[in-house]
Amino acid sequence: MEHPETEDLERKKKKEEKAKEKEMKKLKALQKAEAAKLQAQKTSNAPKKNERKTSKRDAEEERPEDYVDPVTPPGEKKRLSHQMAKQYSPSEVEKSWYAWWEKSGFFVADSKSSKSPFVIVLPPPNVTGALHIGHGLTSAVEDTIIRWRRMSGFNVLWVPGVDHAGIATQVVVEKKIMREKKLTRHDIGREGFVSEVWKWKNQYGGTILNQLRRLGASLDWSRECFTMDEKRSKAVTEAFVRLHNEGLIYRDHRLVNWDCILRTAISDIEVDYKDIKERTLLKVPGYENPVEFGVLTSFAYPLEGGFGEIVVATTRVETMLGDTAIAIHPEDERYRALHGKFAVHPFGGRKLPIICDGILVDPTFGTGAVKITPAHDPNDFEVGKRHNLEFINIFTDNGKINSNGGQFEGMPRFKAREAVIQALKDKMLYREAQNNEMRLGFCSRSNDVVEPMIKPQWFVNCNGMAKEALDAVMNDENRKIEIIPKQYTAEWKRWLENIRDWCISRQLWWGHRIPAWYVTLEDDQLKEFGVYNDHWVVGRNDEEAKLEANRMFSGKKFQMAQDPDVLDTWFSSGLFPLTVLGWPDDTEDLRAFYPTSVLETGHDILFFWVARMVMLGMKLGGDVPFSKVYLHPMIRDAHGRKMSKSLGNVVDPLEVINGIQLEGLHKRLEEGNLDPKELVVAKEGQLKDFPNGIPECGADALRFALISYTAQSDKINLDIQRVVGYRQWCNKLWNAIRFAMTKLGTDYVPPTRLVIESMPFCCKWILSVLNKAISKTVSSLESYEFSDAASAVYSWWQFQLCDVFIEVIKPYFAGADPSFESARSAARDALWICLDNGLRLLHPFMPFVTEELWQRLPQPQGNSSKESIMICEYPSFVKEWSNERIEDEMDVVEHVVRSLRSLLSELPPNERHARRPAFVLCRTDAIAEIIQSHDLEISTLASLSSMKVLGENDAVPAGCAVSIVNENLSVYLPLQGAVSAEAELEKLNKKREEIQKQKDKLTQQMNASGYEKVPARIREDNMAKLNKLMQELEIVEEASRNVVDA
Repeated sequence: MEHPETEDLERKKKKEEKAKEKEMKKLKALQKAEAAKLQAQKTSNAPKKNERKTSKRDAEEERPEDYVDPVTPPGEKKRLSHQMAKQYSPSEVEKSWYAWWEKSGFFVADSKSSKSPFVIVLPPPNVTGALHIGHGLTSAVEDTIIRWRRMSGFNVLWVPGVDHAGIATQVVVEKKIMREKKLTRHDIGREGFVSEVWKWKNQYGGTILNQLRRLGASLDWSRECFTMDEKRSKAVTEAFVRLHNEGLIYRDHRLVNWDCILRTAISDIEVDYKDIKERTLLKVPGYENPVEFGVLTSFAYPLEGGFGEIVVATTRVETMLGDTAIAIHPEDERYRALHGKFAVHPFGGRKLPIICDGILVDPTFGTGAVKITPAHDPNDFEVGKRHNLEFINIFTDNGKINSNGGQFEGMPRFKAREAVIQALKDKMLYREAQNNEMRLGFCSRSNDVVEPMIKPQWFVNCNGMAKEALDAVMNDENRKIEIIPKQYTAEWKRWLENIRDWCISRQLWWGHRIPAWYVTLEDDQLKEFGVYNDHWVVGRNDEEAKLEANRMFSGKKFQMAQDPDVLDTWFSSGLFPLTVLGWPDDTEDLRAFYPTSVLETGHDILFFWVARMVMLGMKLGGDVPFSKVYLHPMIRDAHGRKMSKSLGNVVDPLEVINGIQLEGLHKRLEEGNLDPKELVVAKEGQLKDFPNGIPECGADALRFALISYTAQSDKINLDIQRVVGYRQWCNKLWNAIRFAMTKLGTDYVPPTRLVIESMPFCCKWILSVLNKAISKTVSSLESYEFSDAASAVYSWWQFQLCDVFIEVIKPYFAGADPSFESARSAARDALWICLDNGLRLLHPFMPFVTEELWQRLPQPQGNSSKESIMICEYPSFVKEWSNERIEDEMDVVEHVVRSLRSLLSELPPNERHARRPAFVLCRTDAIAEIIQSHDLEISTLASLSSMKVLGENDAVPAGCAVSIVNENLSVYLPLQGAVSAEAELEKLNKKREEIQKQKDKLTQQMNASGYEKVPARIREDNMAKLNKLMQELEIVEEASRNVVDA
């Protein structure tokens, strides 16, 4: 009898085979449908009777199935169609490649490799998250760096991971169990709730990582980790214990940001601020009616002994229930008589000392008297410590008034606000309320108004670590970390010079349980949990904690209970560069790959994450965690607005990649949690920005657009039309390869070496400018100027290869002219070299389309060919290709062509495409020689029927339109009645005015007093410019006379 486990495996295997068979059938059906679609297109586009018979014959010989990619089994190398499709399709191109790359192990780093390591740790996205456009930017930038470094010969490691996202995940799962079971987490208990979270994580937690695959992110999935997996949890505990043992982690009563809905402390980054200009009503969770903010309420405290009153003002009048003093400025003469006196609290009669504090009090603001609530205000907290005041907490964890609030006990805080004002009025102590500009903090998770509260929490003493982290960036003599862009160095300095101790405990159930136990001694007078601050022990587990308790409380009987709180998510995230490599164990990965190379992230978490990684990395890992920090911009919509669900301007990268109709965008909004009014506004926003939805753009176009935008170092205003433009550009690349395949032929063998000297002019030129593009791209990537790198690649492909070279070599292939045989052969070789280098140069930016096109190129014979473009060498500078003289000559050719095209564009539309003769007037022999020798290139690019070179003494034919290239060169196009003489004269007059204006401005500058002090080089340049302008004026005058004479 077979073992049950074997039976399960057999069933699983059969199930997988069945699923695979189903998938293959589906793929074959799709292939058949695509072939039918192409056949239908062919039929609808059938050649007309008057077209050439050869076209008919070609069309009849075409087989639609030849243009459809065969079915590729999952994980196998993509099977390409016999013929290239006539148009680029992102969805067709981008399928299958990623699964093959991953299965082939191309992403996996080798800790034993002798190659230099290059390491990036992916900023771990929240386990709750779906891919958003910020993740898209992170992935695009990091994958560009990673693919470039991998192709450049480094042992590349890019580590993927997911963050457990304490508050965010707990909120999501709490909502889920409330929606599905109508239960709170307290109803099901801690153990049951944590179990529910793990279930949710296992079901949905991998979504975002699979979406990263769709973007082409070449992450080493064999090293994927989760901040709460076993290894990372062990590391977090170890870090806590070590820091505590060094005295850097301690427990204290401090002021924290408190969320009354979530009932936990929250970090500063989880607080969103809203600027309020005046009295404003806002909806607050848990309150039926809106709550009033933006009001400064003044009231009086009676002085002890009935000697008058002192007036104070506050925007949070309910906090007066916790007031323990009134502060005045020591030099304020109005209150000199009150030094050392007391006021009396109107509710309960508590005596409030009147204290002098020159740090807090501004005598010119308000009444010059300030109420002090040490337990509920950061500034007052410091005053309380300076003056040894009583700290009275007046709120329960859920934001109600506690027993310290006397008659107001049990009231929600904002209900108490109204009740306190009324009670002050009843006692004749209320004075006035006036508009007051203020900043109000809200929890980004619950939207609750944040309440400063004194709580016993665990803190990290950051002073020493912060100084080391500051020096790592700011020490010019021993700088260990470079921040890019440099402007954020000042922010780094500001944060770390003013650092406060870090509150690392959270009152949640989902997260790393704090490895601290409270010891209750049998003879303790107070038995309340946590009441004695010196009764805490810390250990890696309860056995270790018990040993420590026995050591501390030797001979005493006690009970132990673990702290119910969990650690701040940023604590485990701050350890990430260490823990993903196996710390605290001495692993091969840790030895090979720590410190990592670059940290790439958004500038908004420079302090919250980056600084903490540096502090913890230096403290626990013995070195900085990375040597460079690249901070990318924040993405806004096309109008510069922050992306917000309520505005309807949130862009989902997958919707850009796959395309989506307007109805689909609306549906996504409807499935969210917007209220009806917000939904209307959001839909209107979508209708305005995406009236026709978003067309399918593909991952390559989205990546390239995002990379191109990085020049905007602070904010990116993302216009989807720019992404659409790059998708169209992919079609241009596609067609360039299609053209090349027809010219190379099926039996073409790439050259092992090039004989540059014997190549035609255009081939020498394209190789020289390719060399420059390679140099510019590599130097830009090295300096983290990604936009410049993308621009260099794009410009070469678009403006030099496609617009010039491919056009200029077409005459070589137009017929079988034997005189072009050598040029044809050289052009094939140059074309192949360009496409091979150009695709490898572009690959890190656009991985999918470059792989597909490169796979179609003929490969060199022998062992030098690689299986994939992503493991090929990145192009490098080839000294023999550079030729400045050739580039200068082509520059002249291009200027002439542009001038001729400009003249042609001014002709009536029906005459612009007819080939015409042209004349080129050269005023120097050197220019004449260049133009004469490049007749073929100019005539081809400008679509001329003929071109005649004229010398300075030759007469220009009458009745020509003229364009001045420069002072030595003009081009002429016979009008042939196409354009009136009046129109040409008007154009020349405008040109004359333009030149005259420049000449007058320069003359005025040269005649100004003190001009003789201008450096000689600048004066020489100005004189040359003046002579050039005067020559151009003469050319315009001569051209005008020719038009008149005609």
